[in-house]
Amino acid sequence: MAKLGPDQISALRTETPNARARDFAASLGITEADLVAAFVGTTATVVTPHPDRLLPWIGRLGEVMALTRNESCVHERVGTYLDYRSGAHGAMVLGPEIDLRVFAKHWVHAFAVEEASPDGPKRSLQVFDAAGDAVHKVHLKPQSNHALWPDLLANMRLEGQPQTLTLSPRRPVDPARADRDSAPALRAAWNRMTDTHQFIGLAKDHGMNRLGAYRVAGAPYVQRLEPEAVTLTLTQVANAAIPVMIFVGNAGCIQIHGGPVDRIVPMGPWINVMDPRFNLHLRADRIAEVYAVWKPTRTGDVFSVEAFAADGELILQIFGYRKDIPVAPWNAVVRALPRLQEVSA
Repeated sequence: MAKLGPDQISALRTETPNARARDFAASLGITEADLVAAFVGTTATVVTPHPDRLLPWIGRLGEVMALTRNESCVHERVGTYLDYRSGAHGAMVLGPEIDLRVFAKHWVHAFAVEEASPDGPKRSLQVFDAAGDAVHKVHLKPQSNHALWPDLLANMRLEGQPQTLTLSPRRPVDPARADRDSAPALRAAWNRMTDTHQFIGLAKDHGMNRLGAYRVAGAPYVQRLEPEAVTLTLTQVANAAIPVMIFVGNAGCIQIHGGPVDRIVPMGPWINVMDPRFNLHLRADRIAEVYAVWKPTRTGDVFSVEAFAADGELILQIFGYRKDIPVAPWNAVVRALPRLQEVSA
């Protein structure tokens, strides 16, 4: 079937304006980036996508809402983009509320979007990868610096303003890569870790990725949990006021919440955190594997709860909040979660 043109997309969107953009695009067999691009010249402006240019401007907007998601989880955090640090392999935003890890090669298409609403203009910046999937979005709040918006557009606007995009095929999720013969060497290297960031390289050195290594490491390094362990974790840390760090990401951006969670709201298949400055929306029915993971570091043991989808995609990770706060209550929560028997790779 021929791909819909911008005029067709915009006409169909006018008929169903209240449908979620992601769901509406999927119903038409197009990407979310295609949907936004169809409105270039009216409500959307093509802007430079590189984070070195874009994120410092976002920092000047003041308080906004940051949104990063994958297929199974949406992470929303209110705050200001502070302390942007560029890097050859990855950039970072290290503010007390907006905490991001950014991988610029996946920031391919970007738009500034302004839509009318009864409460005034709704403004956002939306970034997509080469396949047209959302990488990161920034939604302005009423208290944001809206007066800066015209300057942002003038400085970030690209010369070409195409309504159609050249997209690449979506890359499949990397399936679990495990090697049971290498498990003893993996465990020996695991014992020598001094920083959690060493883990990915360690797994790669032994021919594995994260999920594959988790499947073969065994206790005490990794223990398989019941799928409902994520919901139990969120409920228990909320009830006990235990601060946590919640990581949700995709190939182009990882967004981190650091602090307490309070209001846990189940809604159909969704488990939601509905706090004033942090929202999490998790499709619990898409959780296929959950692990309690232990890693040694030079500053002490680190425990996490990590959930994966059926295709192997990492949905989210939950760690104890370690900034001048005892982690013993968090560690106790992890140790008490319901276990499953070990499974084969």
